[in-house]
Amino acid sequence: MRLVDLIPAPYRLLANGVLLAALAGGSAALAWQIQDWRYGLQLEQQARLQAEALTQQTLAAAAQQQAEQDKRLALEQRLSASEQNHYRVLSDAQRDQGRLRDRLATADLRLSVLLDATAVAGNDSVSATTATGGVVHGPTRAQLDPAHAQRIIGITDAGDQGLIALAACQAYAKEVSTPK
Repeated sequence: MRLVDLIPAPYRLLANGVLLAALAGGSAALAWQIQDWRYGLQLEQQARLQAEALTQQTLAAAAQQQAEQDKRLALEQRLSASEQNHYRVLSDAQRDQGRLRDRLATADLRLSVLLDATAVAGNDSVSATTATGGVVHGPTRAQLDPAHAQRIIGITDAGDQGLIALAACQAYAKEVSTPK
């Protein structure tokens, strides 16, 4: 006789039920562990994909920022070159105006104007003859007083500086507004 046969049937049934419940509970716990493991893997994969996407976005933003900085640096260099060119043109014009003023002040150069031939014929206030030092062929000219000549040169100097400044402003506006 076996030991199992000595146990009454209701207890055997109860023991089998407890054993089945234990097995079912263990398998349920095992199922929960497998499910937890699978979801853990899925969450880990999603976290990795999200981290990769975030890294790619960060790299793209950094590349775009670098490109914008490169554009800004190139624009600053072009503007610096334009400003240096403007300064050179302005200083050349000022130097030339200074030389012209010096030549007028030392009487090395005389400023003259053309006279209207019809106005000269009727008005004896301006001599139509040429200076004794040379022969001038062509229309009649009159020399200006050196002080008036200096004022005229000052006016043209201010006009030249204004034109140079205008050209610099136009170059700046063109450089800034032109996308490159």
